[in-house]
Amino acid sequence: MQVHRDLSHLPAFRNAVITIGTFDGVHTGHRYILHQLQGTAAAVNGETVIVTFDPHPREVLFAGDKKLHLLTTLPEKIQLLDKEGIDHLVVVPFTKAFSELSARAYLEDFLIARFKPHTIIIGYDHRFGHNREGGLELLEAEQQQYGFQLIEIPQQVVHDLSVSSTKIRERLMEGNIALADELLGYPYFLEGTVIHGDKMGRQLGYPTANLQLPDARKLIPSEGIYAVKATVNNEPEIIKGVMSIGTRPTFNGTDLRLEVHLFDFNRDIYDAQLRVQFIAFIRHNLKFDNAAALIAQMDKDCVEAKKIL
Repeated sequence: MQVHRDLSHLPAFRNAVITIGTFDGVHTGHRYILHQLQGTAAAVNGETVIVTFDPHPREVLFAGDKKLHLLTTLPEKIQLLDKEGIDHLVVVPFTKAFSELSARAYLEDFLIARFKPHTIIIGYDHRFGHNREGGLELLEAEQQQYGFQLIEIPQQVVHDLSVSSTKIRERLMEGNIALADELLGYPYFLEGTVIHGDKMGRQLGYPTANLQLPDARKLIPSEGIYAVKATVNNEPEIIKGVMSIGTRPTFNGTDLRLEVHLFDFNRDIYDAQLRVQFIAFIRHNLKFDNAAALIAQMDKDCVEAKKIL
C-alpha cells in the first residue's frame, strides 16, 4: 500500500475507486466497505483509494474537547489497512482552513482535481464542506458533469459502523475484551516503548515491562488485570503474559501504570517496542492489606492467565 501525505504530489490514479472516512479501529464493519471498494475496483480495472484525515477532524473542530480516544493511532491504522490489501491511503492534513472549504470547493478542488475518481463510495449521511453543507445530494447532482460513478452505503450499514465504533470503545472501557475483540475482528492492542519503572514488580517476584504509549489519545482499557499476548520489536515470537492497568492501590499509587509480566521471559527489553494484545479480562484492581496478600493474588492471576491462554 502506498501512503500519500502531500496533496500536491499525488500520483495519477488508475480509475480511482475512493472512499472517505476516519476508519478508526479498521474494525469488522469497516471491512464491509473495504471489500466493496476492492470488488468495485476489480470490476473496472481500477485502484482502491482511501482518504483519511490527520489529526482527527474532531480535534480541530472541537479543540477544547479532550474526550477523544482513538482505537488506532495513525501508524496503527496504516498497518491495518495495509494488511487489507488497499492500493493507496491518502492522509489529508485536517486544518481549520480545510474545514472551511465550501462544499463545492471540496468537490471540485479536492475530490475531482486531486483524485479524478472513477467511483466514489460514500455513506448516505456523509457531509462535507463548511458547516457540513454538502452531501450525497450535491454528489448526485454533479456526477454526470464530472463523470464519476456514485455508490451509496445504505443507512443500516452506516448505522452499524457507527454503533460498532462506539460499542468497541464502551466495551474496552468496561473491560469487556471478548466483545471488543469480536467487533474489531482482531485482539485490541497497545503498543509503546518499554521504560524504566521503580522495579517494584521485581521486588515482589514478578518483574514487569512498563509501557509508555506514543500517543496520549490512544484508548486505554478499563483498569484491571488482563491475560495478554505480546511481541517485541515486531519479532515473530509471541510471548504470553499478564498485564496490570492501574494505580497500584495497595501502595497508594496515584499515576496510571501499564505493566506487563511476561511468562518465562528474562531478556532486557528496555527501549524496545512492545505490542500487547488483550485476550481476556481477569479481574478488577483491589487494594490488599499487605504485599504478601498481593503476591498470593498475583500467583492466582498468573495461573488464570495461563489457563486462558
